[in-house]
Amino acid sequence: MFIRAYLRASTQEQNAERAKASLIQFAEQHGQRIAAFYTENVSGATLHRPELMRLIAESGEGDIVLVEQIDRLARLKQQDWDTLKQKLAAKRLAIVSPELPTSWLALDKKDDTGFTDSILQAVNSMMLDMLAAVARKDYEDRRRRQNQGINKARSEGKYQGRQPDLKRRQHIASLLRTGHSYSEIQDILGCSRHLIASVAKEQKQSDAA
Repeated sequence: MFIRAYLRASTQEQNAERAKASLIQFAEQHGQRIAAFYTENVSGATLHRPELMRLIAESGEGDIVLVEQIDRLARLKQQDWDTLKQKLAAKRLAIVSPELPTSWLALDKKDDTGFTDSILQAVNSMMLDMLAAVARKDYEDRRRRQNQGINKARSEGKYQGRQPDLKRRQHIASLLRTGHSYSEIQDILGCSRHLIASVAKEQKQSDAA
């Protein structure tokens, strides 16, 4: 059994070091050590996560996926959540989180004797589904409130539109200049091809000037 920690931040500016230290401490409290870390900066509402897919691909049967919070995995639409669960189930990977005590059993291999373990796995699966639904609803509620705020600002003539993420655009430009492909940049930054194409177009215009 290997423990593989998955760390996700929704923007490039967020730092995963705090979460990493927290998970290391949690594992040590249970007499365990984390074998590998997978970190990416990508929205929790999408299943397009190269590092998460790499984690699953590199995992052996029965490994553990350790996350600080369930919503690091589960802020997905129901269809995407079902797809992710199928990928995890295909290798019998267990999701463990400090915020979900029923998941901690996976860290203790003393109880390999069947019935109790099966019951707790069933309870844990139910809890995961419930937390996934809560995470998705929280995400949708925040998006709805955000849109309401934008519409109100528009009606009052105060809305200036979404401002460009200059730091991310600079990072994309740097990767383009060093010969990285669109797909490689997507994997590194978790950004859209549309944004990469926009930066590439600006580069061409600037070079031609």
